[in-house]
Amino acid sequence: MSQPSLVIRNGTIIDGSGRDGYEADLAIADGRISAIGQNLPKGAEEIDASGKLVTPGFVDVHTHYDAQVTWSERLSPSTWNGVTTVLLGNCGVGFAPCHADQRDLLVNLMEGVEDIPEVVMREGLPWNWHSFPDFLEALAARSYDADVATQVPHAALRVYVMGERGANREPATERDRARMAELTLEGMKAGAFGFATSRTLNHRAADGRHIPTLRAEEAELTAIARAMRIAGAGWLQIVSDFQDQQGEIGLFRRLAKESGRPITITMIQSDALPDGWRELMQQIDEANGEGLRITAQIRSRPTSVLLGLELTQNPFMGRPSYRTIAHLPIAERVEILRQPEFRARLLAEAYEGSRRGAERIERWDRMFPLGDPPDYEPAANRSIAAIAARQGRTPSEVVYDVLMENDGKGILYLPVTNFASGNLDAVAEMMAAPNSLIGLGDGGAHVGIMCDATSTSYTLTHWTRDRRRGSLFPLAWGVKRLTADNAIEMGLSDRGLLKPGLKADINVIDYDNMRLRRPEVVYDLPAGGKRLVQRTDGFDATIVSGSIVYRDGEPTGALPGRLDRKSTRLNS
Repeated sequence: MSQPSLVIRNGTIIDGSGRDGYEADLAIADGRISAIGQNLPKGAEEIDASGKLVTPGFVDVHTHYDAQVTWSERLSPSTWNGVTTVLLGNCGVGFAPCHADQRDLLVNLMEGVEDIPEVVMREGLPWNWHSFPDFLEALAARSYDADVATQVPHAALRVYVMGERGANREPATERDRARMAELTLEGMKAGAFGFATSRTLNHRAADGRHIPTLRAEEAELTAIARAMRIAGAGWLQIVSDFQDQQGEIGLFRRLAKESGRPITITMIQSDALPDGWRELMQQIDEANGEGLRITAQIRSRPTSVLLGLELTQNPFMGRPSYRTIAHLPIAERVEILRQPEFRARLLAEAYEGSRRGAERIERWDRMFPLGDPPDYEPAANRSIAAIAARQGRTPSEVVYDVLMENDGKGILYLPVTNFASGNLDAVAEMMAAPNSLIGLGDGGAHVGIMCDATSTSYTLTHWTRDRRRGSLFPLAWGVKRLTADNAIEMGLSDRGLLKPGLKADINVIDYDNMRLRRPEVVYDLPAGGKRLVQRTDGFDATIVSGSIVYRDGEPTGALPGRLDRKSTRLNS
C-alpha cells in the first residue's frame, strides 16, 4: 500500500458497531480509512494513541446551525465535542426558500423559536440565496470544521408559498399544497436529507405568534409526504406536544405510510405527565413492528434553562431594583450588586409580573448551582431550597451569592423536562429503547439560556463512566449510539463506523480524563452578540475526512468539512 497520510498508533479501537474495543493501529489515505491492524506502514503524520480511545466522529442529528453556517467556518460548540457531521433545519425553521420581503419574518421566527438575537442575524446572514437549492449552493461554496447536512424547513416553505396567510396559519389551498410538495421535491433533489416541521405550542416567533406550521392540516402534510415518496430519500422530522397523543401518533403513522420514509419525533418526559412517554414509546414500537419506521429523538440529560446575570434570564429579572440596572454592562451591574444597600433592597423585593413567570424562575426546589464540573443529575439536597434550609437563609440570599461567584458569572441550573422524579432513570429507559436516537443537542440555538450541544460528550462521561445515581451503559454501546446508529438513520452509509473504505471521521479520546467544562459566555457572534459555549477536556484529536481539525481542543486551521448532499432516487 502507498504511504498513509496519517496513522493512529496503539489506540483502543471502539469501532461504532457496539462490539468491545481492541488495540490496533489505524491508517488513513485520501480522506478514508485505508487499514486497521498491526504493523501498518509509517504515515506521513502519526498520532500515538496509547491508552486512548479511537472512535468514529459523532453524528449530531438535531442542530440549529442554519444561521451560523452562513457566517462561520466553525460549528462550535458541537465540533469542540467530537461532532464531525451536523444536521440542521430541524423543527421546521430555517432561511430557505425565502422571498426578499420575507426575510424579517423568518428572522423573527428564528429569534423566537431558537433564541438567536435578531441583531446577530440581521448583520450575519448574507442572504445570497432565494430558493432552497440556492441555499445549498451558498453552503457548498464554504468550508467547515465538520460536514453539514440540511432539511427542508416547513415554516420557511409555508411562508414562501402562502405569504402572510401561511404565517397566520390559515389552511393551505389545494394549489398551496401542490406548490409546497413541488418545492419539497426540489429541495430533496438538490440534496436535503429530509423535511422538518413543528406542531408545538412552545415554538413562537419573537412577536408572540405561533409557528406557522402549528396546526398544518393533514392534507398539507400528506401532499409533502407524497413528494418525499417520489424523492425516495430522507426522513420527516417532527416535534409535537402530543396533547392528543393518539391523534398525533395516528397522523404520523399515516405520513409514514404515504411517504414510505422514516419519521423521527422529539420525545421528552414532562412534569405534567411523567409516564406519558412510555405510552408513546409503546406506540412507536408497535408501528415499527408493523413495518413502519418511526424513531424517538431523546436528549441524554434534562432539557434545562441556565440562569445567570450575563444570560437571558435570572431569578431577579422581575424585581424592580434589578430592572433599573438590567441594561448596564455586566461589569457595572456586578459593581452595583456588590453594594450592601442595593443587595438588601433587591432581596426585600418580590417578582413583579405574571405568576407563571415567577414560578418559572423561582423554582427553588428544582434549581441548583450548576457547579464546575457541571452536575446535570443533582440530588435534591443540592437544590437552592435545600441549601437555604440548611443554612437558615432565604433562597433568594443563596441565589444572590451563587450568581455573584466568579465576578458575576455564576450559573444556576433549572431542569425543565426529563427530570420529573429528580433523577435520570426515565432518560436511561429512553436511551435503552430500541427505536430511540440520541439527539436534541440543539447546537447553534438557545444561545442565551442553554448549551446542550455537549450532550454527545455527556453520553460518554455520565452514562458510561461517572453516573452514581443509577446504572451505567457499556462504553462501546454509548459510542455506537452517537455514531453508527445516527448515521444509519440519516442514510449516511459512508461514516459512523471505523472500517476500511469508509470516510475518516475520527475522534481520539483520553477517556479517563474526559470532563465537561463549565459553560461560559463569549461575544463572538456578528454584531458582538453573545452565546453560551461549553468545551470538554479529553478530545486529543478530531479528524474530518482524514484531516485533523482539532488537537487537544484547539483548531489546527484545517477546514475539510463540506456540504453533504443526500442522493435521491431521482438523482441516482
